[in-house]
Amino acid sequence: MRFLHAADLHIDSPLRGLDRYEGAPVDDVRGATRRAFENLIATALRERVDLVVIGGDLYDGDWPDHNTGLFFVKGVTQLAEEGIPVAIVRGNHDAASKLTKSLRLPRNVYLLNDAKPETVVLDQIGVAVHGQSFATPAVLDDLAFAYPAPIPDCFNIGLLHTSLNGRPGHDNYAPTTLSVLQGKGYDYWALGHVHAAEIVSREPWVVYPGNTQGRHIRESGAKGCSLLSVENGMVLEHQSIALDVMRWETLSLDIAELPDLDALLDAATVGIRGRLAQAEGRTLAIRIQISGNGPLHRILAIQPETVEQQLRSAAIEASNAQVWIEKVELTTHPQLDLERVAERDDPLGLLVRELRGLASDNAARGVMAEAAIRDLQQKLPVELREGPHALLLDTPDMLADLLSEVEGELIARLSGEGATS
Repeated sequence: MRFLHAADLHIDSPLRGLDRYEGAPVDDVRGATRRAFENLIATALRERVDLVVIGGDLYDGDWPDHNTGLFFVKGVTQLAEEGIPVAIVRGNHDAASKLTKSLRLPRNVYLLNDAKPETVVLDQIGVAVHGQSFATPAVLDDLAFAYPAPIPDCFNIGLLHTSLNGRPGHDNYAPTTLSVLQGKGYDYWALGHVHAAEIVSREPWVVYPGNTQGRHIRESGAKGCSLLSVENGMVLEHQSIALDVMRWETLSLDIAELPDLDALLDAATVGIRGRLAQAEGRTLAIRIQISGNGPLHRILAIQPETVEQQLRSAAIEASNAQVWIEKVELTTHPQLDLERVAERDDPLGLLVRELRGLASDNAARGVMAEAAIRDLQQKLPVELREGPHALLLDTPDMLADLLSEVEGELIARLSGEGATS
């Protein structure tokens, strides 16, 4: 018996963080989540699997119209024609209370109950699938705890949308523990909710397949599903199958060995071509991170927009318009020896020593946060004040990081080596 395990398809979710510009591969990213789902269906047919299980977040929220649902029905109908059943639980993004529209599903699709755990026994392949959908987006109970006992003489699959015992960057929904899952006696736990692929356990198998299509830079690398081969009630093989049509990557460049802008563009071109070769024909969205100390810092600081457009032009040429520069991050510094500056008996040396003293003094940073930064923190937009990626200016640790970053730039400008000299 062979089956596919997918999760977090987020069909019709837009890709985020991509600014349009001339030459960007706009058409390649339109409908990326749909095309990833089409790849899932094609994989199931090509591999002649016996079952497909989907661990929640099939959709990204309420449909604006019925086209999203019709697209899904069209795909699973192809599986129905080959006798391939599909078992699904809903997650926080497609919880029962969140979807106001519905369509009659093909007979090969089993959408598991959201009021209590349900078991679907597929006698023709000797499989029992146990699961419970989300009734509401924020499920805080341990759903797995109430899952039923395994069915004898079946390969038992637990289908669950969960944060398990907590995963960074993910809301703690349907939390449970590995010991709870192991205690159920199932052969395989098909999880969803966490967008990074992970084999949590092999005794029994507890797997996050990751999402099928990365949607922003924090979902980088290959995305897809898991293909499992089972014999005599045991998993013999686990294989990750890439389904994504656009892949997110980062390219880091250090200016220490780059004397001028042409050298930077050449290095970016080499890096882009390397990333593209690894992507197996997929379109790429690349964030270029430029760091380090060197003479190139001056032009980067004076003309950041010009440099960004030069990099985008280089990407178009290097990839035949198959690469999208998502963002250019500049964290470079002038070519200064700050240790030697700190030893000097002059105002610049004194300033470096004072900045470093402040950075290492927790009490002083706390006073600074209270007196000078708190008002600025309150004026930040909501998206910068809340959530896992909030910019917490009024915390001592954040201030220590900021003081470290500003040290080189401030001294460079005062000494005549910075952008404003």
